[in-house]
Amino acid sequence: MPLPVPVLPEGVDPAWLPPAAFRAVGGRRTLIRGSGPLVETVHGEVAEACRRFGGRVVRGGRVDASYDLVLDAEAGGLGAEGFAEERAGGTTTVTASAGRGLLYGLFHVVRLQEAAFTGERAREVHRPALALRMLDHWDNVAVHPVMGQVERGYAGGSLFWADGRARGELERVRAYGRLLAACGVNAVCVNNVNVHETEAHLLTDRLGDVADLAGAFRPYGIRTHLAVSFAAPVLLGGLPTADPLDAAVRAWWAGAVARVYEVIPDFGGFVVKADSEGQPGPFAYGRSHAEGANTLAAALAPYGGTVHWRAFVYDHRQDWRDRTTDRARAAHDHFTPLDGRFAPNAVLQVKHGPMDFQVREPVSPLIGAMPHTRLAVELQATQEYTGQQRHVCWLGPMWSEVLRFRLGDTSVGELARGGLVAVSNAGDDPFWTGHPLAQANLYTFGRLAWAPDADPGDALDEWIGLTHPDAPRRLVSGLHAVLDGSWRTYEKYTAPLGVGWMVQPGHHYGPSVDGYEYSPWGTYHFADRDGIGVDRSRATGTGFAAQYPEPWAQVYESPRTCPDELLLFFHHVPYGHVLHSGKTVIQHIYDTHFEGVEEVEAARRVWASLGDLADPARHTRVAERYEEQLRGAREWRDQINSYFFRNSGVPDAHGRRIH
Repeated sequence: MPLPVPVLPEGVDPAWLPPAAFRAVGGRRTLIRGSGPLVETVHGEVAEACRRFGGRVVRGGRVDASYDLVLDAEAGGLGAEGFAEERAGGTTTVTASAGRGLLYGLFHVVRLQEAAFTGERAREVHRPALALRMLDHWDNVAVHPVMGQVERGYAGGSLFWADGRARGELERVRAYGRLLAACGVNAVCVNNVNVHETEAHLLTDRLGDVADLAGAFRPYGIRTHLAVSFAAPVLLGGLPTADPLDAAVRAWWAGAVARVYEVIPDFGGFVVKADSEGQPGPFAYGRSHAEGANTLAAALAPYGGTVHWRAFVYDHRQDWRDRTTDRARAAHDHFTPLDGRFAPNAVLQVKHGPMDFQVREPVSPLIGAMPHTRLAVELQATQEYTGQQRHVCWLGPMWSEVLRFRLGDTSVGELARGGLVAVSNAGDDPFWTGHPLAQANLYTFGRLAWAPDADPGDALDEWIGLTHPDAPRRLVSGLHAVLDGSWRTYEKYTAPLGVGWMVQPGHHYGPSVDGYEYSPWGTYHFADRDGIGVDRSRATGTGFAAQYPEPWAQVYESPRTCPDELLLFFHHVPYGHVLHSGKTVIQHIYDTHFEGVEEVEAARRVWASLGDLADPARHTRVAERYEEQLRGAREWRDQINSYFFRNSGVPDAHGRRIH
């Protein structure tokens, strides 16, 4: 029986799967061949489209020229997720070896819209470059007194949890899974990596809640993962220790995992944050991260599960006066000695930069330093440091730069053998992501996870075409105008030249140049009357630059060769230092902060001009967010420029007002 398409609650935006996106499929005669639950999902999608647009769907039977579209899951050699697509003799044919591949093939046809049924198309095979394409939800079951229901969440409450209980709104969870499958995501971790007491029980006595979510995601080919506490044997099992080499601890994990798979046979595995920012880990027992990860991996291995062990480990109680301590070095220092010691089903999950999802960071050198370990690269779709989904900041270009960056002879996308992961930006907001235009980040992540070398602009075109079917050229052009350069616009009016941070402590929204500068969490800019930046050179600094392979170690070592956009990340220089652009550092700071505000003003005008074309509710929400973005950009400009004018004493060459 065909699986019915999820019904959205009243007032919830359909995002990139509005009914009109299925018009090309729904107006035609389609044959579906194959069996299995995901083929029933495909059948349900096509049946609903045909009901709306007058087409017809036939299940099983012979292929003949009377069909406009053939969806066939009985082909071989394409793997679990691959599909082939071609068009000949007036028929578009999608073949797959399994239901998941057929589902991805259907959404491929939906993306093509009428072009899928035009002319002739030679056979093309599509397979994901990365086997795992996962979203980590930093959702708390119980409301955290500081971080709330969703840590670093800017789109309302959790889709899964509310006030200590499961929300139980599984139809919307299923609709969320549908959106994710349509862009290529195939795994979701349903709770926060900071596992608090209530969340720890999801592994045992609250496992039924996780099973319900897994059941909602399953029809769209999405496997459910769970963040667990390393101390679970003590917290939940009553053991006196969580030592990963203790036989009783290993037996406890084996038993806990067996119970999980009894309830959720397709369970994906665990995500673990250990010995990081107060979370318990193997260091308490004199054990290594590899020994900790491998104990959980051993319990998961018989069932095909994976443990994702986060590499976000650093000393968060630093003395700012000690300039030899460098948070950027920490992950490389901790983990490179362990290369080759992790189990085959243990994946080291590494943030794309060495710090913490700043608007501009170098690529983490750890990604290229562990050739004998499966690595997953972690991005952040939720805009913690990039405007918190109150500011337009399309991150596709940033992510593409990271994924194409080469460490040695290999790109980051190729090194991410363990998959690509993003911290989710979705919540229970009617627009899913708070800011309607932030939907583009979630969609783009899925498409780049499928093909890390793809042009992010193509993903943006797809998102625009699906979200706004039949959009007039002026709307398409306007959306490109406000999104294409939005990441660099945000960079311009916030922290300059790769130095990062400069945010309000705690909530991380809005400017505070010295907010973290004298705190235990790290030291980020070392600005004084003479200059700014962190010396991370081998010769005179922390030595971080030497963690890179050549040619990058040499490029980053000297201010003469370091790229301008990363200069202050790697070097402390005087305000009069001349950049490759020909400007001094201080003039660059002034100019970019004025330019950033002007670009936000221009984008706001463009969006206002689209009011007659965009959906009214969407247009109103975005217009409201632009008012806040402009206010925030002006605040950033004035605080940053004033701070550095007063420190340097150097006036703006153009005589503009600096408070």
